[in-house]
Amino acid sequence: MIIDLHIHSKDCSDGKMTVKEIITEAKSRNIGLMSITDHDCIDCQEEAMALSKKNGISYVSGVELNVTFSHSKYHEGKSISLDFLGYEYDINSKRFRDKLCIIAEYREERAAKILANLNTEFEKEGIEKLTRKDFEQIQASVDGVLGRPHIADYLVKKGIVGTRQEAFDRYLVRFDVPKFPLYLEEASRLVRNAGGKIVLAHPNDSHGTSLVTLTKSLAEQTAIIEESMLPHIDGVECWHSRNDTHTTRHYLEFAKKHGLIMTGGSDCHQKPIVMGTVKIPKYVAEQFNLE
Repeated sequence: MIIDLHIHSKDCSDGKMTVKEIITEAKSRNIGLMSITDHDCIDCQEEAMALSKKNGISYVSGVELNVTFSHSKYHEGKSISLDFLGYEYDINSKRFRDKLCIIAEYREERAAKILANLNTEFEKEGIEKLTRKDFEQIQASVDGVLGRPHIADYLVKKGIVGTRQEAFDRYLVRFDVPKFPLYLEEASRLVRNAGGKIVLAHPNDSHGTSLVTLTKSLAEQTAIIEESMLPHIDGVECWHSRNDTHTTRHYLEFAKKHGLIMTGGSDCHQKPIVMGTVKIPKYVAEQFNLE
C-alpha cells in the first residue's frame, strides 16, 4: 500500500491543486491511504472524504496546526513556530471549527500588517507601495486560509520579485508578523476532544517549521519532546520528503520507545508533485481506524 498522510490543497491551503485534482492524482499513483492536511483549515475534509471513497482510497481526516512553542534552554527562551498534524478527528466538531474560524480571521489581520511592513520597506527602496486594491486581489486569490505564500505569489505577479522563494528571502522573513498564539496544550485538547490524534510534524526539517530552529541535534530534539510535549501528543511524523535516513531512524526508535504512533507523508504542495513518493511501511495504516 502506498501511503501519504501529509498533502496540501489549493482549495483550503497553499497547495497548487484542488482537492478533486489531488484525489485524481492520488488514484493514478495507486495511493491507498491518504490525508489532506491543510494549514489551520478543515473546510475541504468533507469533499476529500467523499471523493476518496468514490475512488476507492482510504482516507483519514487531517489538518496541520501552527503552534507557538518555547523552551527555556533554547533560543533565549523566545517563542518559535512548530507544526502539528491532527488526524481522525470529527470534522463536524463545533469547538474545533469555531477555533479555526478565529485563527482564519487573525490570518487576515496578520496579512494586512505584513503588507504595511512591506510598504514601509518599499518606500525606502523606491518601489510602488501596495494598495487596498492589491490586498483585495491577494484575498481573492485565496480559496482557503490566507498566508504568506499567497502574498509571495502576488509579489511575483507584480514583478517585485522573480520567485516565491525570493519573496521570502528578501521580504517576508524580515517583515513578518507573529502568527496566532495557539499553544500545544490547547491544540492537543482541540484535536483530542474532537476524537482525533495529534502528531508532531517534520521535527528535523531544516527547510521548514521544526525543532531545528532550537537545535540541530537529534538527541536534543527528542529530549525537548520528552520534557515538554509527551503528555500532549500521540505521535511523530517519522517519514518526510526532506528526511534523511538518520532522521527517520532516530524518530522511529524514539516513537517506539514512548509508544507513539508513527506517521509519514510527502508534505506535497504539488510543485513539483511528490505525493506518494515517500516510502512508508504498510503498518502505518494499522494505527488508524479504517473502514
